[in-house]
Amino acid sequence: MEIRDSVVVVTGGAMGIGEALCRRFAEEKPAGIVVVDLEIDKAKAVASDIGGLALQADVSREEDIIKVVKETESQFGRIDLFCSNAGIISDDGPGWTAASGSNNDWQRSWEIHVMAHVYAARAALPAMIARKQGYFLNTASAAGLLSQIGSAPYSVTKHAALGFAESLAITHGEDNIGVSLLCPQAVNTRMVAGNEDGAASIDGTMEPAELAEHVVQGLREETFLILPHPEVKTYYQRKATDYDRWINGMQRFRQKVFKPVG
Repeated sequence: MEIRDSVVVVTGGAMGIGEALCRRFAEEKPAGIVVVDLEIDKAKAVASDIGGLALQADVSREEDIIKVVKETESQFGRIDLFCSNAGIISDDGPGWTAASGSNNDWQRSWEIHVMAHVYAARAALPAMIARKQGYFLNTASAAGLLSQIGSAPYSVTKHAALGFAESLAITHGEDNIGVSLLCPQAVNTRMVAGNEDGAASIDGTMEPAELAEHVVQGLREETFLILPHPEVKTYYQRKATDYDRWINGMQRFRQKVFKPVG
């Protein structure tokens, strides 16, 4: 998947990882780039810098995703790469059990980390299948392969995002639809602010621009799992090799690093 001469949509594109992707993709000279975000003023600022189009959307609303797809196709004729990137963070407090997160946190995590990917595929796939060409980059997290200590809603929905990306790749390979899943550990964004020493930062906190370089390379190679932090692959292999040992290790790791607040 080459960005050059492609039409690219990035949700959550106004800040953090999404902004870094938009700015890095722009260097590849795409045919068009659409910066999608709930915060439209910030999206417009990024789009203005890179010569892109800004659109406002709440990715948890299917009708908003449909509008983004229709507007992009109207403006540029097609979508070559849809980056479903928007995300949120929550924790298990107060209570700090695996089930103590609020119903709202669970529902919002499900809507944004899973259903937003489903909505994007549902809206963009028909034209891609008709052209026998298209690509999805879905942002998940290393938590989708491993776990996020202190946030069951985040961990569970990122695991579900992995499952949907697998289904997308398996079902539509014969349609010449490519799929990559971005699974970083800690990245220096607003989501990490205030938790720089958290469990996800154990292997260091990456700058968004560095992550974007990994993404461009991963797309070029059409790698399903894009792992900017190479340690994640090792951890994932250990988990697959001996699940019980991995669980025991994560229990010890939680005792070492987890400091609940409140």
